[in-house]
Amino acid sequence: MAYVDGFVLPLPTSSIEAYRAQAQLAGAVWREHGALEYREWIAEDVKSGERTSFPQSVQLEDGETVILAWAVYESRAHRDAVNEKVMNDPRLAAMMQPGGVPFDVKRMFFGGFESFVAL
Repeated sequence: MAYVDGFVLPLPTSSIEAYRAQAQLAGAVWREHGALEYREWIAEDVKSGERTSFPQSVQLEDGETVILAWAVYESRAHRDAVNEKVMNDPRLAAMMQPGGVPFDVKRMFFGGFESFVAL
């Protein structure tokens, strides 16, 4: 069974290409340090709901879109080992500083999930 970290964040549409470059670098670093898979997706059909939705979850504002991302690992222990290396990788140091990414990190949410159903 696998383990996945999932991320959802609001991205200003004016920053899509700058974010894409950062995501490509981050994905390469995660894979280099052992993640089995790294993917990022941009919203294409995510409408606001009456109670919950992707746009509501990140308090989406005008001129923003939603990004969904994940990294896959062998296990929680593998994830923890990979993430420790990633967080210490100097290629990502600028992204870890305040203002280092082109989105509001306070509206991003994320978490780790263990495999529950796999077909």
